Amino acid sequence: MSEARLTLEQILDRTSPVFADKVQAVARPTAQVLTLLELLQAGGVRTMAELAERLGVEPRTVRRYVGHLVDLEVPVESVRGRYGGYRLAAGYRLPPLMLSDDEALAVLLGLVAGRRAGLATATGTAGETAAAKIRRVLPPRIADRLDAVLNSLAFTAEPGEFPAPQTGVLLTVADAVRHHRPISLQYTSRDGRRSARVLHPFGLVNHAGRWYVTGADPEVGEDRTFRLDRIADARTLPGSFEPPPAGNDPARRLLTSMAQAPHRHTVTLRMQGTLEQIRTRLPASIAEVRQDEDEGWQSVEIQAESLEWLPAVLAALDLPFVIERPDELRDRVIALAERLAASGRTLL
Repeated sequence: MSEARLTLEQILDRTSPVFADKVQAVARPTAQVLTLLELLQAGGVRTMAELAERLGVEPRTVRRYVGHLVDLEVPVESVRGRYGGYRLAAGYRLPPLMLSDDEALAVLLGLVAGRRAGLATATGTAGETAAAKIRRVLPPRIADRLDAVLNSLAFTAEPGEFPAPQTGVLLTVADAVRHHRPISLQYTSRDGRRSARVLHPFGLVNHAGRWYVTGADPEVGEDRTFRLDRIADARTLPGSFEPPPAGNDPARRLLTSMAQAPHRHTVTLRMQGTLEQIRTRLPASIAEVRQDEDEGWQSVEIQAESLEWLPAVLAALDLPFVIERPDELRDRVIALAERLAASGRTLL
């Protein structure tokens, strides 16, 4: 009588592995098939050994599960060879959305944060509609818990008003970067001038809520940076180009181009301190910093439309510095120092 009351797990422990596998497959085939679908959904080729290990079944059972997916019109492809296995057909959109609690929260929070940080395209409602679709297909238990997070979430900063690129432009440029293909751009400059440009794109960068593409002008061989929201049209051209050597960082290219962009004032300084100390107040997008001839000193160059903000920044650095040019900045620093000294001596 006691044997009749054994649990399924106890019975499986007392049987051969092959028989146990068969019993498990019959007892929970739906869950295992969905798990297999989730593994294939992650992309790439999954070997038979990997799938069998992840599912805890024999290879023959994996093949049976694959057959179940094919019967459901899920296009699972068999890949032959030493590293063969199974994969989903390219471009297939899976009908069921299978997300764990952590994954669902990550997706929805990513959509919310992306809209606030400028990580969106000109199709402004795409993030909202995507979040609504995800919310509708989630089980009520998970959806209610996520709603509790989103409804109770507050931000200390107001959402930014960032110009967004066209979806088609972003996708075209990204594809050209990936495959090293030249592109033609219909571009509008800051002063409203329109022009047609050809670019060898090296990378996409999102900086301060704006999208940029960095690359080279093939006619003159010089670096160029364009804001994606100012590109009205982007088209891939025939041919390909040699990408820059490894380690050529598009983000660094962008920040350097920003620091070198011509403005009303060119400021040059000599500053005593380390690069890390100077960068706390003068990031790479604002200032170029180079090692000075004197040990422990740095040469700093800044392009600025206005000098009003610089004296306070230099004072906040609390590092010895020498102003080489312009004289107007020297006068502003002296005036700030006198105001601070007067305020420090004032007694109520």
